[in-house]
Amino acid sequence: MEVSDFTLTSSIDVPSVLENVQKLKKDNVLIHIVSFIHNTVLVQSLKNELTKVFPSAKVVLLKHSDKITTCLTVYNLKMDIEIQNINDEVLRELNAQTTKKDLSIKEYRNKLFSRYFTDHLTNLPNVYKLRNDLDEEKDFALVVFNIDNFQTINNFYGFIVGDYVIEQVGKYLQETISDNEIYRLSGDEFAFILDKDIGFYELKDYLNNLYNNIKNFVVDYQGINIYIDFTLASSTNGDSKNIFSKVSMALKYAKELGIPFWIYEDRMNFENEYERNLKLSGIVRYAVENSHIVPYYQAIVDTKTSEIKKYECLARLIDKNGKILSPVLFIPIAKKIKVYNIVTKTIIDKSFATFENSEFEFSINLSIEDIMSSEIFNFIIEKLKNSKASNRVIFELLESDAIIDFKKVERFISEVKRYGAKIAIDDFGSGYSNFAYLTNMRADYIKIDGALVQNIDVDENSLLVVETIVEFAKKLGIKTIAEYVHSSVIMDKVKELGVDYSQGFYIDEPSVNLK
Repeated sequence: MEVSDFTLTSSIDVPSVLENVQKLKKDNVLIHIVSFIHNTVLVQSLKNELTKVFPSAKVVLLKHSDKITTCLTVYNLKMDIEIQNINDEVLRELNAQTTKKDLSIKEYRNKLFSRYFTDHLTNLPNVYKLRNDLDEEKDFALVVFNIDNFQTINNFYGFIVGDYVIEQVGKYLQETISDNEIYRLSGDEFAFILDKDIGFYELKDYLNNLYNNIKNFVVDYQGINIYIDFTLASSTNGDSKNIFSKVSMALKYAKELGIPFWIYEDRMNFENEYERNLKLSGIVRYAVENSHIVPYYQAIVDTKTSEIKKYECLARLIDKNGKILSPVLFIPIAKKIKVYNIVTKTIIDKSFATFENSEFEFSINLSIEDIMSSEIFNFIIEKLKNSKASNRVIFELLESDAIIDFKKVERFISEVKRYGAKIAIDDFGSGYSNFAYLTNMRADYIKIDGALVQNIDVDENSLLVVETIVEFAKKLGIKTIAEYVHSSVIMDKVKELGVDYSQGFYIDEPSVNLK
């Protein structure tokens, strides 16, 4: 193996270095460009020119603390080797030569090993070094940090500022947790090892104190204050087997709950939950691919006459064994595996087919994600253009869904109403908004939240809220629908309150067929 070293101080040096580099062999080449910062004219132009000279070479950008010089090292192997294996082969070659050559070659070897165990942005030991160090530990706890808002920072300010933030966080953690070696794992995650046997409650107190010490960190970038929030995770299990996956599950759980930290314990059985989700993912994929997503229909009656006037179309999944799954189970999974749009379109398609030649109105539930999706929006508009049921469909929008872009919602409502479709606010009384929501949404119907309706015979507060909603809706000319009518007593109450329509198991249970 031939090793060639070059030193540059400015982009003016690039042509002369390239002239010498072009004399080297072009095959089986590994190139290291080592500099203080990578996004400079010197580094980028050098990299581009080297790529032209060595089109099949592997070019790696590394970092050192020298702000003035940029070092170029070209490793040329004499044997033929696949490019993805060249790093390992260079390491083996350097290792072999240490027994044959002088100390200067040993320095190259050590330097190369150091580079592969060091994060090149922060100069902190990296995940490979952490794995290596964990193999040497017996009783320990692994603590992982995650920067909560890093993706937002990176998207808003750009990757240069994002890199600066990562560097500053690394230095901050080194200074704040000076008794432990800080590792940078990947992206926005850091870690350190507590090299002692520590119980759950002691670890909990430790993490609580640690979080209070590191929170409220602010990075100053050219006069701009960038606020950094952390989430922590650890494990009481000192076994290095699967330690990364365990702490990762704890970190994910802490983020979902929005809490400062979480400690993994074997009794939590997170693995079982992951296994269930994987199995459910397979069931959802099969159902989507084999048209096993179907609407179930539940009758909605005129409260005064008990005559069926409408049906709500409710999504259900039928698995291979004929078991019916609720949307509470499969909709979150469908979103995670990116088939949710197919589920929505399937329910819309099959519901329209059922009511195409019917006299009944029918309602379809839409989430805010559906309304924000241009794919779903266009699908609905095409369906309304070409269906005889366009003036009988009601789109139910969840009041509890947070609306980020109200202009898109207004556009959706305006467009569907052009074809005679109506709008219902579902679960009204459960969400974050107030009565102004009704006028903004131009609703035709209010579906009063079942959590209120089901208790109006025993809870005076629920009764008062429902009564207020009904009176307010009448003044606005909006029809009301009571959900969760589960008994004759509740049915009598909603009649007494003047609710226009009623729905619930007392009236009809969801079924694959119309009544």
